[in-house]
Amino acid sequence: MTSSADLHPDRIPGYEGGPLTHQPGLLDEHLFWLGHLYSCVHSEETEELLFGADHDAAGEHQQRLWERAQWPTFTVPLAAGHRLHVVYRTFADDTGVDYLLHHPDWDRAELLASDDGHFTGPGLSWPELAAAAHGSPPGGSTSDPHARLLLLLPAFGDDELPDDAVGRLADALRAHTSVDDPDATATLLLEGQGAPGPVHWTTSGHGVAVNDGKHSFRNPANHFALSTDRAARVAAALSQA
Repeated sequence: MTSSADLHPDRIPGYEGGPLTHQPGLLDEHLFWLGHLYSCVHSEETEELLFGADHDAAGEHQQRLWERAQWPTFTVPLAAGHRLHVVYRTFADDTGVDYLLHHPDWDRAELLASDDGHFTGPGLSWPELAAAAHGSPPGGSTSDPHARLLLLLPAFGDDELPDDAVGRLADALRAHTSVDDPDATATLLLEGQGAPGPVHWTTSGHGVAVNDGKHSFRNPANHFALSTDRAARVAAALSQA
């Protein structure tokens, strides 16, 4: 059985910084989501649709978040004891959001993506994102699939989306934000996606899901890519989500 401490850790192996603090209440705040999704905004039209009249308020909310001494941390449990951690890194001169995958048997967590000024990623394909949001076990920071989808969205990038992708994201926006046109907003967010933008996913000769992103740990052509064995365990964990 997975304990609460496992799902709400005060430290993540191999990840320095903190203190990590479990703050699920932030996920109930409309303004939190606007700031969280900002890196998925790639046009003025998208920005206007997402923020509307809340632009200034969302900016102030996000600024207060970055000024906290604690690092808000959220967890989405996956199958077989794996979990995705989303950490708001509030270093004064190096703020950002880190997306990590871990299992209690691993000696260290794997960094999948960082949403900051020196972004890395994407770390999730659409099938992996959808499975983590809609098919994962209950518990963690939220069991709501809509909140999980929004929480993990900036770490995703995929140039092949299913027909229901816009509808799923629109439903999530409708559930947790007050945007005037969730369908149009979802369409534009999925056109731009996270900071690195869309990438193409394939299966390597080792049967591992990889992409061609210039900033991705899951692109074996990058000098900073995960090693073959680490990439394999990441892909295996996410395929079980």
